[in-house]
Amino acid sequence: MSMGPFVCPRPICLVRCGTYALGMGTAATNVTVSSALGIDKSTDILDHIYSLQDAEQEEAQEKVREIERNAMEKQKPQAGLVELMDYLDSRGLKKGICTRNFDAPVEHLLTTFLPSSKFHPIITREFRPPKPDPAGILHIAKDWMHEDGGDSLIMVGDSIDDMTAGHRAGAATVLLINDVNKHLVEHQHTDLVVKQLDDLIEILENGFEGKVEADQEDVNARGLVEEAINT
Repeated sequence: MSMGPFVCPRPICLVRCGTYALGMGTAATNVTVSSALGIDKSTDILDHIYSLQDAEQEEAQEKVREIERNAMEKQKPQAGLVELMDYLDSRGLKKGICTRNFDAPVEHLLTTFLPSSKFHPIITREFRPPKPDPAGILHIAKDWMHEDGGDSLIMVGDSIDDMTAGHRAGAATVLLINDVNKHLVEHQHTDLVVKQLDDLIEILENGFEGKVEADQEDVNARGLVEEAINT
């Protein structure tokens, strides 16, 4: 399971949670869910569920919960997860989660692998609208009392939904690359690519230049970290 992507000041917003960016397994789990629901893998799972009548919707939700509970038992943290969280905690940086998963896999990941690391807010499947809508990330920014929306956040994730939600919220986006999502490296919504999560430590210390709009300055990650620490 990946935890989800995550959001940080520029806190980090681990904005994909549970089975994917922080843990492991996104592609296989999504294919399993699509099969269980009898839909094509190109169909958005949540859009399909929300289109159903109430009784059918609850039945479909339970099928997904069961699959996520089974995947949860095999959950492993992404490489560099603990090291990155230790770094962020040592610098006093806020961390939030925005995921399309249910809360149980998220709680399992946090209590099993990151028992001393605090994440707030944690946005799960109950929050609507889900990614790729930026509402979840903007909710985190508002909770952290950021008046510029997501402009002062970094969104880390492993899917097009993560990159698009972060981009639309105004956040800098970081793609955790794998064999399934490598086509997103050149996507216009991807600012930076890392191979494992603790690669972000040096980047946050030294800064990086992300892809930005022509009339904006490059992302200064080091300056954002120092600003967050001093506020």
